[in-house]
Amino acid sequence: MRKKKTVLKVSLLIVTTVFLSGVIFAMCFRDGLIMDWIGIHAELPFGKKVNIGIINEDVDNNKNGISDPIDIVNAARQEVKNKTTYKSAYYVGGYPPNNEGVCTDVVWRAYKGIGVSLKDLMDKDIAENTELYPRVHGKPDPNIDFRRVVNQLVYFERHFENLPVEIDVKDIENLKQFQPGDIIVYTDGYEHVGIVSDRRSRSGIPYIIHNGGPVPSEIKLTSIKIPIRGHFRWSF
Repeated sequence: MRKKKTVLKVSLLIVTTVFLSGVIFAMCFRDGLIMDWIGIHAELPFGKKVNIGIINEDVDNNKNGISDPIDIVNAARQEVKNKTTYKSAYYVGGYPPNNEGVCTDVVWRAYKGIGVSLKDLMDKDIAENTELYPRVHGKPDPNIDFRRVVNQLVYFERHFENLPVEIDVKDIENLKQFQPGDIIVYTDGYEHVGIVSDRRSRSGIPYIIHNGGPVPSEIKLTSIKIPIRGHFRWSF
């Protein structure tokens, strides 16, 4: 009987150790990527909590009682809540169904939150400056052009505020530069884009809302281990 109890205790100890090790690994791997991806934004309770304000917090051009940067974030976060299926396809009319999309769809859907039609803006700029958009290949196609990362990059470089691309987790002033509603673009290794969230880690690291498949998620910006190509902000 005593031997069975000992075996049971050892078994429970092993299971508990494995479980806790798994939790700690999930919390630490790539800055909590696994936990964040499944929607559990947990952190180890160490270090001083940093509070970073929102630069354009008082801007509310659509008069809905919510600041415009947060409107953008809320619209982007709706993609996470909807569990929009990652699907890359060509759609007549340009817009995919509400339950489908890729990384670029998170961006234009986010900016609809402040009444901005990124498609209309980009279609016009591409038609007037076709030679500046290499992915158009000289033949504008409103059914797809606004949903290509490289085309979005060109448009943002031309019409949005260009901001620092280096992130220094030990520099609070640097972290302040990454604000809710900002757009982050990647092109090194693969083309990707996302929206900076209003969520931050205890140390001030911003989160990014993106769709890297199979569904959108909200993860720490530092979990994406490739260089940032562009960092942009709408002129509120």
